[in-house]
Amino acid sequence: MFKLQAVTLSKLKPKDKPYTLADGNGLSLLIKTDGTKLWEFRFTSPTKLKRRKSSLGKFPDVPLTLARDKAKIYREQISQGIDPIDKKQADKIKLKIDQGGIFEKVVNEWFLKQEKELAPSTYTRKVGQFDNDVKPFFKGRLISSIKHPEIVKLLEMKAIKAPESASRLFGYLNNLWQFSTMKGYCEFNIIANIHKKTILTTPIAKHYSKITNEETLKELIKAIYSYKGNYSTKNALKFVLHLPLRADNLVNLKWEQVDLENKLLTIPRFLMKAKNKNMDDFVMPLTDQIIEILNEQKLFASGTFVFQSSGYADLPICAETPNRALQRMGFNNEEEGNKIRIHGFRGTFRSLIDTFINEHNISYEARERALDHLPTNKVARAYTNKADYLKELEVLMEWWSNYLTKLYIL
Repeated sequence: MFKLQAVTLSKLKPKDKPYTLADGNGLSLLIKTDGTKLWEFRFTSPTKLKRRKSSLGKFPDVPLTLARDKAKIYREQISQGIDPIDKKQADKIKLKIDQGGIFEKVVNEWFLKQEKELAPSTYTRKVGQFDNDVKPFFKGRLISSIKHPEIVKLLEMKAIKAPESASRLFGYLNNLWQFSTMKGYCEFNIIANIHKKTILTTPIAKHYSKITNEETLKELIKAIYSYKGNYSTKNALKFVLHLPLRADNLVNLKWEQVDLENKLLTIPRFLMKAKNKNMDDFVMPLTDQIIEILNEQKLFASGTFVFQSSGYADLPICAETPNRALQRMGFNNEEEGNKIRIHGFRGTFRSLIDTFINEHNISYEARERALDHLPTNKVARAYTNKADYLKELEVLMEWWSNYLTKLYIL
């Protein structure tokens, strides 16, 4: 068989039908009717045991010498029991996965999913931690290339300054690697093989500071009602005294969620911390005291948000603004039992409605519903989700608002 010669290839003319010229060892040149010349390699697949054909490129972009080199590589693969076409496709898939598997890209893709599942404040905090502590540590790396010792080092460094944050980060990284494994960016979850207790000391559980002493609570109520700062901040604090929402739900409360006529507050489930789709929206009755606060606030806030920020922008107050106001009012001494922040209002509420249960006789389930706590038991959760506690909540919240009012007047 005569082998092809480079000098004659450019002179080959098209014919009425496509025709092929063989170079030997499976390599040939296809000349199409429009003059296009394509290199082809024909072989018997060592895995599929049938004849296959693979394109090696267009002449003259791929000259004769390069086509022969490619054909040689294919023959070597065949001799090793590898199908060249299957290997080429697998290499493309691997390249695509590798390009998508850059650590920063994986994290960003994961956060698109996280944004739909997390409360906005939690999502923002989580993104901030990865931007500040994690992404710079693995910048430009494939997630599949990251090893156990590097994860351990990251966690140990974080634990030096913030043990609780390091413990949370361990859980975040475990979820990230589970996601990455599922997407094919790495072969297995390396975090699952790291023993958390070995590298991280168990942080001492620290609960949010709360006020349960009546005299101290009386001081807090009077300080809030006489606060001379921003009207939205003052009314947000008054509101959360009577209805202890989480900080994110409080500051982002919208007028469309408030039904003054029917005295109801309704926050869509996807905006709550517990995002169980089987749970109803968070619905709470509004007492006369809360209605009064909202009517007063309506004079100052005519936009989307109930507790509107200063200025002309239709934006809510910052989540930390009420906390800073509490600091300025002097409620900072944990040893004396007068330190409190927004989340602590929930603890104050729960402690005192439990203490005075004989005065209102409201069920445990209704008290849990007031704080939108999700039962841990699946059977209890299914029952609680379907139960309507609105009547009990009306009694409970009226008792609570009246209790606060009595302390304020005394």
